[in-house]
Amino acid sequence: MKNPRLTLAMLLLVYSFNFLDRQILSILAQPVQRDLDLDDSQMGMLGGLAFAALYSTLAIPLALIADRTSRSWVITISLAVWSAFTALCGIAQNFTQMFLFRLGVGVGEAGGVAPSYALIADSFPPERRARALAVYSLGIPLGAAGGVLLGGYIAQAVEWRTAFFTVGLAGLVIAPFFRWLVKDVPRGPVAADRVPVGRVFGILAAKPGFWLLAFGAAAGSMCGYGVAFWLPSLMMRSFGLSLVQTGQFFGALLLTGGVAGILLGGALGDRLGARNKRWYALLPAACYVLGTPLFIAGVLSGGWAAAFALFLLPQALVYVWLGPVLTAVQHLVPAHMRATASACFLLVNNLIGLGLGSWVVGELSKSLAPTYGTESLRYAIAAALCLYLVAGALMALASRRLERDWVA
Repeated sequence: MKNPRLTLAMLLLVYSFNFLDRQILSILAQPVQRDLDLDDSQMGMLGGLAFAALYSTLAIPLALIADRTSRSWVITISLAVWSAFTALCGIAQNFTQMFLFRLGVGVGEAGGVAPSYALIADSFPPERRARALAVYSLGIPLGAAGGVLLGGYIAQAVEWRTAFFTVGLAGLVIAPFFRWLVKDVPRGPVAADRVPVGRVFGILAAKPGFWLLAFGAAAGSMCGYGVAFWLPSLMMRSFGLSLVQTGQFFGALLLTGGVAGILLGGALGDRLGARNKRWYALLPAACYVLGTPLFIAGVLSGGWAAAFALFLLPQALVYVWLGPVLTAVQHLVPAHMRATASACFLLVNNLIGLGLGSWVVGELSKSLAPTYGTESLRYAIAAALCLYLVAGALMALASRRLERDWVA
């Protein structure tokens, strides 16, 4: 690979589509629920469990293939698959069909992230990895913002089905260009070794730092994915915003707070981690704890302007973890096991966080509805935000183990 920056830019573009295709359902939740006659619990399943079930489990075998063959090819094929299933979501006529198509989106996206982490780690030196992984992670707020903005505009101008068709076909167009521009980094003879996943998992399982990082990230992601999925519905139900206004509100929040938090996490992770590896976990721990009370205050506020002001800082803080924690995971195993190690981490993180987050908030909202009516979603989200405190505690414990678990 002759140009690491070009590779990083293309990986960022693909990751943005990953989250665009994932997040677009959140802004379309209200019209989809209305047309398909779904309750909050079913919608929560479509946003989490339907996607995460195969996304989490297939990530490991696909990462093994990427470690043994071509990481760029695995990413290319994955992009084409998840884009095709996103387009198919536009023809769903009921809950079952939409559930199956969302499973397909998860199958495709399973092969995108872990090989990308490994490709970035192969391309950048250790002292620049947290920043490079942070730049890659910008795909989360950029893609999510694109999903809510584009989805809102298209759905209001035409209909929600057209939004799925549009973003799915766009991903299919990008796939061949990605393969043409992105090449694998030579990894030497060891890269061809057929390392069993059991061996990689055995190395990780013996390190308490891995479990604390993984469960800490899972607790944070359970809250983060749940809030991200349901916040657009909250803005429409409780704050009176229209579909397009909600897209603008959430898109602006992601593009300002989310981008700032990820870049800050990458820069501080590299700087503080060079002094003491404990900071790769301590930094996210502090940010989770500091952001929680402001987030809750925003959810319980009385107007959208006050909510935006209160959301802005915690939205940045809860994204800080990405660069530092992903860098730490890359250093828990030897270099030729990185994609598989990332997939093991993502298995825990996504199965719990992505799989349960939106469903738990939806189920909690459904159970609170007899008491709070249309305001039930507000209190469900406020309760779920306490999971950030759990994430902070687990990250703080992980910081004690990183020095001894680190692989140079």
